[in-house]
Amino acid sequence: MVRDPRPAVRRDGEWLVGTGVAASTYPALTWPSTALARATADQRFDVEVNAADIGTGARTVLRQIAADALDVPIVEVEITVGDSAIGPATVAGGSMGTASWGWAVTKACRLLRERIERDHGGRVPAGGVAVRADTTLEIRDRPEFARHAYGAQFCQARVSTVTGEVRVDRLLGVFAAGRIMNPTTARSQFLGGMTMGLSGALLERSVLDSRTGDFVTGDLAAYHVAVNADVPRIEVAWLDEHDPHLNPMGVKGIGEIGIVGTAAAVANAVHHATGIRVRDLPIGLAQMIGRLH
Repeated sequence: MVRDPRPAVRRDGEWLVGTGVAASTYPALTWPSTALARATADQRFDVEVNAADIGTGARTVLRQIAADALDVPIVEVEITVGDSAIGPATVAGGSMGTASWGWAVTKACRLLRERIERDHGGRVPAGGVAVRADTTLEIRDRPEFARHAYGAQFCQARVSTVTGEVRVDRLLGVFAAGRIMNPTTARSQFLGGMTMGLSGALLERSVLDSRTGDFVTGDLAAYHVAVNADVPRIEVAWLDEHDPHLNPMGVKGIGEIGIVGTAAAVANAVHHATGIRVRDLPIGLAQMIGRLH
């Protein structure tokens, strides 16, 4: 089907239908972190980093990163996270977790391999070998490049000419976010990010009490977020990308890149459907009622 660029011309009964696209970008941030790698005489490896796994699969991906750096099967690696006694590490936010923690893990594991080869002839002694790594200097001294993840989000939306209700039918996101370490967990993060962007586009609004300066929308009864019925079919894809100026793993964060761009794509689809340009979120009945034809 050829897309007619004119707004407010495609109808499906009471619904005006439109499509929209938006570009997205988010900085590929990396912050200093520390990690500990330990080898035992029975050919096991314990890797510790004070990461926080908030459901994004950090344990799984960090274990993969450690196994890659050690050049051993993943079953020989145990990963420990979430313990402040391990040493400082950055937060789980800002799309910087895997890039920051993984850099420290990679450095610790590579140094461990080097020490075993250099000092112990390639064999782990009975007492084991441990190495601690800190990425502060590497991150401080790296060249100044613009490092970003990129994406494009596509949306099909419909608006009721009777009620002004806005519904999103389909979302597609395509991304370039460095090396994808784990396709399963990456897909989930992209889907989650786009769901958050959709929620921000159509539902989420914080309201302040002008008398007290406090939030009136203080719970989920008043602050609305997307639930199953609000989320359409979402598809995600990514391009293989190699960027040598990132970190030893070649990864970029993928948490926020799914969010940014989604709301703009929804707004563009609503404009294409109705001819109404909305610049304040969320897009709701107030912007539609009285302006629809």
